Amino acid sequence: MTDQAHILCSWSGGKDSCFALIQAIQEGYRPQVLLNVLNEEGRISRSHGIPANILQAQAAAMQLPIHLISSSWQEYEAKFVGALQQLTQQYSLTHAVFGDIDLQAHRDWEEKVCAQAGLTALLPLWQQNRKTLVYQMLDAGIETMIVSCNTTMGERFLGKMLTTELVNELESLGVDVCGENGEFHTLVLNCPIFNKALKVKAGKKLLHNGYWFTELTLS
Repeated sequence: MTDQAHILCSWSGGKDSCFALIQAIQEGYRPQVLLNVLNEEGRISRSHGIPANILQAQAAAMQLPIHLISSSWQEYEAKFVGALQQLTQQYSLTHAVFGDIDLQAHRDWEEKVCAQAGLTALLPLWQQNRKTLVYQMLDAGIETMIVSCNTTMGERFLGKMLTTELVNELESLGVDVCGENGEFHTLVLNCPIFNKALKVKAGKKLLHNGYWFTELTLS
């Protein structure tokens, strides 16, 4: 790996994109910028429901800039490609890193949008065992809180920290322990590439389109 391998990270704020970035850094890639897509109002992230100021606090803890764009689902791809193209020029990027594990449709989409920006998609977690990955994340010191989940899991899991015990509980309920199928999403509060831990409070629980979210505030 050369010093010229500059990467963007498609940053969800959760465990998978965080661990993928850590793996890429260990392989010699140099992160330059994070990218996240917010909802139309620009308040919370589209996928995880994480407020913009918490995403910015994560970026500050990594001493990296974060590029936030607002989009509807309908305009998502066009706006994502536009951001990739802009950031590729701005930061002389060569690759974009993603945290997907084994959903081929996601990989196909990521390779397609990267190609439009002249980038190579990098998926360090691809086709690794999901349960092994979760334990590797915990062993690596990635501390995450469950911030959204489906109704099968239910609201009681919101605000819980991901631990070995919780992984066992999820498995006993038949829930994928990585949440790769969208069963739940997490927020990274601390990890080896943060220079300080985030203090985040989980508040009111909200049901939106059959999915539970918790209001999050920096404390």
